[in-house]
Amino acid sequence: MTAASPHQDALDALVAVVAQLRDPQNGCPWDLEQTHASLAPYVLEEAHEVADAIRHGDDQHLREELGDLLLQVVLHARIAQEGGRFDLAAIAEGISAKLIRRHPHVFGDAADTLANRGAAGDPDAVKRSWEAIKANEQPAPAPSLSPLSDRLAGKVRGQPALAGAMTISKQAAAAGFEWDGMAGVWEKVHEELDELKEAVASGNQAHAQEELGDLLFTLVNVARWCGIDPEAGLSGTNRRFLDRFSRVEMALGGDIQGRSIRELEVLWQQAKAQIRAESAPRDADQRPASEPPPQPSP
Repeated sequence: MTAASPHQDALDALVAVVAQLRDPQNGCPWDLEQTHASLAPYVLEEAHEVADAIRHGDDQHLREELGDLLLQVVLHARIAQEGGRFDLAAIAEGISAKLIRRHPHVFGDAADTLANRGAAGDPDAVKRSWEAIKANEQPAPAPSLSPLSDRLAGKVRGQPALAGAMTISKQAAAAGFEWDGMAGVWEKVHEELDELKEAVASGNQAHAQEELGDLLFTLVNVARWCGIDPEAGLSGTNRRFLDRFSRVEMALGGDIQGRSIRELEVLWQQAKAQIRAESAPRDADQRPASEPPPQPSP
């Protein structure tokens, strides 16, 4: 009899912990009231935190966040198991079968594997093969008068809104739904901003939310035209804001309550200047030896 691997032992222990948390008599009240729907925001949150740990290259943080994401998978599996629908083993078996099916150049028999490796010998070819196999797995769609819209609706369903907006923008532009030039994009930005202002002034919250979405979608188009990653841009802004804000808090001894906006703005500008001064030596160190230092403006 083959002994269980440390990986299997650890996973079994996690499954047991989650089962105890969901125990109707002795479990945790919070965990017991969770459903697939109530946990959905946590799945997204944990996935974003995994991505953040990857961006920062922090292995300890990444290990922790991957654990939090794994917990979500096990929780969803447990909830489904309690309803007699599927369990963690079915999830693992399903993804294993899919990986084998979509990698014939790796998992086929000896002759087929060599042939498939020749046909899919580079990452782009492998990706095309994956998409072709995936398409063949799906039932043929019913005839549609809006095939691109239908395909995009399925594609962006699982994406964050910002990434989904970029996917839609790129595909619509490739199909010819595009401005003639950047001037048209900027005109649309100003149009949507004016409509957002009017909606906010009207006090109609639902309308204001719609107009905010329209403005954000148009700004994603600006990013596409300029070759800018909006997700990376917003993530950078979040980090810069928190860096500056933390310095404002420290300058006030950790208590910003009751301070005037004038006082806070002064400290904010000081924090920005401090960060610029600290980054200047790093910028100089990273400048190529042949590049002269920047000259002061007249």
